[in-house]
Amino acid sequence: MRRQLRKALPNHEAIRSNRWLAPFENTLLHPRLWHLNRHSVAGAVAAGLFCGLIPGPFQMPGAAICAVIFRVNLPLAMLTTLYTNPFTIVPLYIVAFAIGQRALPGEHHRFVAPPEPGEDGLIAWGRALIEWMIGLGAPLALGLVLLASGLAFAGYFAVRLAWRIYLIRAWQQRSRRLA
Repeated sequence: MRRQLRKALPNHEAIRSNRWLAPFENTLLHPRLWHLNRHSVAGAVAAGLFCGLIPGPFQMPGAAICAVIFRVNLPLAMLTTLYTNPFTIVPLYIVAFAIGQRALPGEHHRFVAPPEPGEDGLIAWGRALIEWMIGLGAPLALGLVLLASGLAFAGYFAVRLAWRIYLIRAWQQRSRRLA
């Protein structure tokens, strides 16, 4: 399993040769950020799944920061954030809103469709869109945190289980070859 991951992920020499990342070389070249074992990979998947729901272009930097803090595999954490894309982000945010809606006590927020661009112009539509997003605020924010935590938890234990199954099968194959 390690061999397949090593082929797909960049090595730490790419950091050393990048002039923009040179000031962070001491932090980014820590051996635990590039090591592939079940703890590092499971933690990286969890960090990537959690940070994948961060709005905007802050997903990969968030995953990189989490990888540095928790000392898990850096490239894999950043790669895992790619599960959110233009096709999956809307359904994920709808699910997050529904989770937040159920989790908030006593408040009955309902999802309303975003405003359509009207005759008033782009600026008026932009203001209406911002008001619409603020109206979704509490349930969406809570739902995003809960969904991200649930995905991270599930991803961590799914990787640990898959790695364990892989090891058991490898041990069984080795014992059959030796017998």
